[in-house]
Amino acid sequence: MNSKLSKKKKIIQLIWDFLVFAVLVIVDQITKYMAIDRLKGQPALKLIDGVFELQYLENRGAAFGMLQNGQVFFVFAAVVMMTAILFVLIKAPMEKKYRPWHVFLVMIAAGGIGNMIDRLRLDYVVDFFYFSLIDFPIFNVADIYVTVGTALFLIMLLFFCKEEDLNFISLSIQKKATYRDSK
Repeated sequence: MNSKLSKKKKIIQLIWDFLVFAVLVIVDQITKYMAIDRLKGQPALKLIDGVFELQYLENRGAAFGMLQNGQVFFVFAAVVMMTAILFVLIKAPMEKKYRPWHVFLVMIAAGGIGNMIDRLRLDYVVDFFYFSLIDFPIFNVADIYVTVGTALFLIMLLFFCKEEDLNFISLSIQKKATYRDSK
């Protein structure tokens, strides 16, 4: 019975993960649609003069415009990353300490898929947030998901996780005891 209950909780957690993922991707795509509709072909919209503005950009590269026109690479990298994230979400124990993992990994996945949708549909990523005060590269909502999710996940891994908290990720089957017993 306990195994059945645990399996049911895992399925419910994964459904919640998917729903949050879907909402985040929809929010990202709506903001990009609005950027195309309202900002494309227009001068930058200064929200805080000299500090922050909305400025339309078609980014055909990665962060900071690197790897221009590398769409095949970006799609491949996104598929690999999404596979790894899905693996961890499925394998993560149902303990309370792993709940933040779900939130951070879902954020990263939603950001990756949000930008991948742009690459596949438009052949570029729509960016529109610009901090002119520090001349920071123009970015979008999906980039925020990936950056915040990754930063928080790394902080959690580096400062709050113990090595044994990662044991569930192992792909190998421990056969050391069996090997010793056969000698």
